[in-house]
Amino acid sequence: MKAKKKNNKSKKMGVAPIKFRQSLFWDVNPKTIDLKKHAPYLVERVVELGNDREANWLYHYYPHPLLRRIVKNSRALHPSSRALWNELLKK
Repeated sequence: MKAKKKNNKSKKMGVAPIKFRQSLFWDVNPKTIDLKKHAPYLVERVVELGNDREANWLYHYYPHPLLRRIVKNSRALHPSSRALWNELLKK
């Protein structure tokens, strides 16, 4: 009987988690971030300070309705960042 390969991809979201830069999360240990529990915090940081790779991961990892809700309700986002992500997340 063959052993099943372990899949590192998120079953719910279908995209593998990435290793975050320490400079993106200077105030916490990136290894302690729970992608589901800390989604609003993570989304705000990546939207404001993330590079292309991190933004691309964010766009594909989280469901767009969740991203839209976080971008819409966040008080931490700069207006230009909010406007860009609102355009990216249009239906």
